[in-house]
Amino acid sequence: MMAKCIALDIDCAAACQFAAAAMARGSEHAKSICALCADICQACGEECAKHKAGHCQACAKACRECAAACRSMAG
Repeated sequence: MMAKCIALDIDCAAACQFAAAAMARGSEHAKSICALCADICQACGEECAKHKAGHCQACAKACRECAAACRSMAG
């Protein structure tokens, strides 16, 4: 039941780490990476929001906020 949620959590964490590193080094691909990160964070937030557990709701909120921040960096 939580397998998809956990897999998306892992993808989201990896995407965020990749995006942060790309921005830190001034990568010419940072905007594209941030756009991808936003998509992954959004998907993770939507999946986590389906579960009633408090930690899932907190994760969903953090993912939505991260997606918004990444979209602003990508724009």
